[in-house]
Amino acid sequence: MSDIAVQVENLSKCYKIGKRENYYALRDVLTDMMAAPFQAAAARLKGQPRDKQKGGIHWALDNICFEIRTGEIVGIIGRNGAGKSTLLKILSRITKPTTGRARIYGRVGSLLEVGTGFHPELTGRENIYLNGAILGMRRHEINRKFDEIVAFSEIDKYLDTPVKRYSSGMYVRLAFSVAAHLEPEILIVDEVLAVGDASFQQKCLGKIEGVAREGRTVLFVSHNMGAVRQLCTSAILLRQGQVVAQGKARKIVDDYLTFLSSSRKGKSLEAAPERSGDGRLLFTSGYLQNEANEEIETPIAGQPLNIVFEYIAKEDLSQVMIFFTIFNHLGVAVTRCHINSIGQKLSIPKGKGKIVCNIPRLPLPKGRYRVSLASRDNFDKLDLVPSACVFDVGTSTFFQTSHMPPTEFSTVLVDHSWEHIPVDE
Repeated sequence: MSDIAVQVENLSKCYKIGKRENYYALRDVLTDMMAAPFQAAAARLKGQPRDKQKGGIHWALDNICFEIRTGEIVGIIGRNGAGKSTLLKILSRITKPTTGRARIYGRVGSLLEVGTGFHPELTGRENIYLNGAILGMRRHEINRKFDEIVAFSEIDKYLDTPVKRYSSGMYVRLAFSVAAHLEPEILIVDEVLAVGDASFQQKCLGKIEGVAREGRTVLFVSHNMGAVRQLCTSAILLRQGQVVAQGKARKIVDDYLTFLSSSRKGKSLEAAPERSGDGRLLFTSGYLQNEANEEIETPIAGQPLNIVFEYIAKEDLSQVMIFFTIFNHLGVAVTRCHINSIGQKLSIPKGKGKIVCNIPRLPLPKGRYRVSLASRDNFDKLDLVPSACVFDVGTSTFFQTSHMPPTEFSTVLVDHSWEHIPVDE
């Protein structure tokens, strides 16, 4: 057991939807503990899914089991609502499981949300010592690491300013620096790193790699599949509160991305998952057309492409902004097409219609892509569909030779020419 850092056994967590938890006396807690295994067993014998045992109850985690070895960097991946953050909160001892247990072998440093563990009225300097104490560090240990923490966070000018005046980016810089430098045996990092700028994110990823090289364990939650593939040695895939796959990070990420793509092969968006918005405009389908306005599934790099979105507007709308982001197979944003970028504004009358984005020459190399679609008016978000359509680019006429560089060396294709200029000596 000496090489095990985290051991999770039959772990479950349920929440009552729309209700506050009632006050429980000690006898109620003991009674529930005694009854829970028998109730769960009876439900399974009847073939009832966990989330249908009782109305108004949601199982964020459902009987999951896994082990993580010391020194591993483990990616926890899955769609929104899969149970990732709930799992990390249980491992960080922020919330209790409903059933099962999680054993942690070592001191834990957690970075789950911006400002978690910080007191807003205290300065950055004071919060470093507060966070260190929470992690179980002695004052002399914090003093030894203090200068490194400040240098990494790059907030030395604001060290004696109350953190309530910090931006979200400054919060993240200081919080991550404290969590990573105070030598926890297990470092837990949620998607919060996405708040930082690109250079700081790279700096953090480098630090996480360094932490792992020192033999410590890292649990890393991210929707950036490129970062998970680059950083993690293994990964755990969660779906609807259950572990559906665990293994080498590259394989698990590839399987997850394949699942995401296959789940949106159809063009209808009526039941699109994870959409949000006020509903005054709803996208109903997304698909591709060639220059002859014929519907296609596999566009050709270098050829014209139309991306078509059909919609229903529940009222007349003015000053509508439409934009979409294209993500590659690693979940990395390749480009964004925004109607404001070309100085256009849309007025959309009540009823059905379609919006077409014309791309004169598709600059994408071979691979699978996902389109995230959004619309806003002057006031609110109308509709956001994270996976409006999925397509594969297989062939290319972008270059005269039809040659395409390897996918790992190209995010987009760039038209170019070469010239040789001799220099006289």
